[in-house]
Amino acid sequence: MFRNLVNAFKNKEIRTKILITIALLFIYRLGCWLPIPGIGTGQLISGEDSLLSLLSQIGGNALQNGAILALGITPYINASIIVQLLTVAIPALERWSRQGEDGRKKISNVTKGLTLLLSIGQAAGIAVSWAQVDGGITAIPFLNATWTAVIVAAILVAGSMFTMWLGDRITELGVGNGISLIIFVGIISTAGLAIVSAFETIAQGGDAGTMAMWGLIIFLVLVVLIFLFIVFIDLSERKIVVNYAKQVKGRKQYGGQSSNIPIKINANGVLPIIFSTAMLTFPQMIARMFTPADKLGTGFYAWWTRWLGTGSYLYFILLGVLIMAFSFFYTTIQFKPDEIARNLQQYGGSIQGIRPGKPTAEYLNKVSKRLTFFGALFLMVIAIVPSVIFQALGDAGIINNMNLINAFTATGLLIVVSVALELNKQIEGLLMMKRTRGFLK
Repeated sequence: MFRNLVNAFKNKEIRTKILITIALLFIYRLGCWLPIPGIGTGQLISGEDSLLSLLSQIGGNALQNGAILALGITPYINASIIVQLLTVAIPALERWSRQGEDGRKKISNVTKGLTLLLSIGQAAGIAVSWAQVDGGITAIPFLNATWTAVIVAAILVAGSMFTMWLGDRITELGVGNGISLIIFVGIISTAGLAIVSAFETIAQGGDAGTMAMWGLIIFLVLVVLIFLFIVFIDLSERKIVVNYAKQVKGRKQYGGQSSNIPIKINANGVLPIIFSTAMLTFPQMIARMFTPADKLGTGFYAWWTRWLGTGSYLYFILLGVLIMAFSFFYTTIQFKPDEIARNLQQYGGSIQGIRPGKPTAEYLNKVSKRLTFFGALFLMVIAIVPSVIFQALGDAGIINNMNLINAFTATGLLIVVSVALELNKQIEGLLMMKRTRGFLK
């Protein structure tokens, strides 16, 4: 990967794309620190407010800072999930999904409209939460507290739409998927701040510094092992060999060669985890909007946080069940064995030992289900086991820095690895295109 980066910077066009990507990501991170007018210096997120803490970690602590991009890309992610789920239920969306580039543009417009609606709802809830915190929102001159909260919510909505626009510009002008890179940068920045705080504790010396040092070493070793495990599974795939029959058309002979159909073990990526997490946190998000800050310890919000909030054992059980269900659901949407079998038969391809047509489709469906099961099992392990281990180490006092535990979530690690590998593939593709173009010239 580092060799690809060095070679990419040697090419002027690719170097320009990379620099544009870095500049746009810098603008995003700058917006995560610029405070909203009317935001005070009070503690914007209380210790009991686990949901806002989670949203703040995903956005690189922008929500904790009361920044103009505090909402970040979260509304767009939720809108994308809802639209993908509705694609199966609404015929118009399903029809658009099969219309190529034009259909994707229509679905993208629907997603952006839904993003606006969700950002308005989330911004209103966050503004109400900040207004209930002592010193959270201070009145802007010539405006009362109500109008100040309205302006804060409007700025949050504008910041969310601007973040989505930045993601589109990165995808269009830069390298990689802009939305994925924004999530990537938010997670990395949160993790970096957590590591800095750990080093600050170590620098203080004493018993606390020694414990912090050993806790950091143990934690980083576990993170490296998780990284290696994620990379190994992410690159693993099942290759189904396809043989093409020889065909003579005129004076030319076609076929007579072999290729393969690669099916990844974790073809769904991190989407099942995102879907499942969104399903479990959505009721909590709605309840948070209508719960005053001084009553977070009572009522429905407190009950949900205790029994189904992040870190509870029932949460992990439901998370595993939902990950398995969404993995098979998403595979059903994305992988079409009937279409693959039809195309193979059309071009004279066949799988050794399997008859063309329906038997081929049934074989591909069986292989896909088996791989999906192991991929879902991998996602369940990644989403649950490291979190339980980190939580147990924190409760035992081995790792006292909760910022580290909260920053390096298993889902975040999986997103970081997936985005880094995809970015590397795109850079390799650009380099290959330049080599091919140079050869043709």
